[in-house]
Amino acid sequence: MWRGVEQAAALLLSGDRELYCILAVTARMSLCSSLLALALGAPAGILLGSCRFPGRRVLVALCRALAGMPPVVCGLLFYLLFSGVGPFRRLRLLFTVPVMVLAQVVLITPLVAGTLEDYAAAVAPPALETARGLGLPRRRVFRLLLGECFSAILSAWLLAFGRAIAEVGAVSMVGGAIAWKTNVMTTAIMQYTNRGDLSMGIALGAILMVLSLVVDLAVTLLQKGVER
Repeated sequence: MWRGVEQAAALLLSGDRELYCILAVTARMSLCSSLLALALGAPAGILLGSCRFPGRRVLVALCRALAGMPPVVCGLLFYLLFSGVGPFRRLRLLFTVPVMVLAQVVLITPLVAGTLEDYAAAVAPPALETARGLGLPRRRVFRLLLGECFSAILSAWLLAFGRAIAEVGAVSMVGGAIAWKTNVMTTAIMQYTNRGDLSMGIALGAILMVLSLVVDLAVTLLQKGVER
């Protein structure tokens, strides 16, 4: 094992092409999916938390249910949609990074929306009362709420990014873990460990662990700042 750790350190310092290709694909997939999920989930979460309308409780319950969707179920759904017998087969997106991004967006958008729904429900009443007193139009009210939720939005994005880089079920099913194309850190760790290449597995595991710790630390600091 210690020899594997030494080889992993050597790989990280040597600029191994395959290692950095895996990191690049992981970064592309995680950044794209987390930003898209934020763009979709943040407005939805703020609206659910700040507005009262018929069917709101149903949407909140649906959002929370989708946040717990098993990744393999999401992967199976997208595989069926984009495979040779699926309705979107002509797009030829199966086993590509874009379909991995789409699967990740479906998984993490409810997480973003749910996080911001809870926060907006707490900060919206005083903000809306101020907006009514000033006679602000709806657009200005929504921008005011975005400003009030800025720290929570950033925290939600970090949570989404952390979920995206650590997910393995859906991306392995729709991406296929193809070397130099769709292999990301989580799928590569499984592959290299199964074939006995512990050095690459340990190197990728170390990077993933560091990234996860950095994201968790950033989220914790942001949440403490929000509480203050």
